[in-house]
Amino acid sequence: MRALVIGASGQVGASLLAVLRARGHEGHGTHGTHPAPGLSPLDLTDHAAVARLISQTRPEWIFCPAGLSHVDYCEDHADEAFAINREGVHAAARAAEAAGAGFVFYSSDYVFDGVGGPFAESDTPRPLSVYGRSKREGEQAVMAACRRAIVIRTSVVYGPEGQEKNFVYQLIRACRAGQGFRPAVDQRASPSYNPDVAAASVELAERELLGLWHVAGSETLDRYAFALLVSREFALDGARLAPVKTAELKQRAARPLDGGLDVRKAQAALRTPLRGSAEGLAAMHRELGGA
Repeated sequence: MRALVIGASGQVGASLLAVLRARGHEGHGTHGTHPAPGLSPLDLTDHAAVARLISQTRPEWIFCPAGLSHVDYCEDHADEAFAINREGVHAAARAAEAAGAGFVFYSSDYVFDGVGGPFAESDTPRPLSVYGRSKREGEQAVMAACRRAIVIRTSVVYGPEGQEKNFVYQLIRACRAGQGFRPAVDQRASPSYNPDVAAASVELAERELLGLWHVAGSETLDRYAFALLVSREFALDGARLAPVKTAELKQRAARPLDGGLDVRKAQAALRTPLRGSAEGLAAMHRELGGA
């Protein structure tokens, strides 16, 4: 498989390149605002540049984890969020269709309202935030533009990553600096180990399993429970954790509270295991050399 990863400097994108190459595929990657060695610069909002790159690289599959993912930033910059998460990926999916390539788009459990989760693929999206709406409309745009489309929803992605910005890194930094950390006790999600998300993504493409898939960790738990697991795995001072209600955090954008994803469809169809949080965190710790 010749594959193009748009957004290969992020945590899912970097894992995708590693999985693709480990499985004998040819992988080419791009970066946006975070350059990395061996990656080509690409602005997802430059539709002509995206089409040129796809024409030049002639991929059989395009994986697009690139996007604007800072939920509170999106709330105050709606035009930018939709330009990237909807219009940018729509243009890329159109270019994929024109080139005869398949297209994999990454979305989120934030397309749901957080009432009655975890959510299955058959549940009706009701996003609460600009970020959630931009991702939902991105899903619809991709499915309309490309016949060989795969839409993957995931949740609270963590694992080794060069930018070190996911929830686990934030918690480790805070605790090791002697600072407090305030995880929400009323926000439930399905923490997802990024190498598992990447491996499942590649398997879906290899086997041409098209359509909508929930690819996330195998369990749903609140942020405080997840933070406790992180603290235990990395031998952090759990006393630094100060559990709070979401309302106390005064976050700009509304969050789905009883969220997370039902992954039974993916578990039944895929050979790739979707690990629970304790197993995923142990694997991450090993990847980081036990640090």
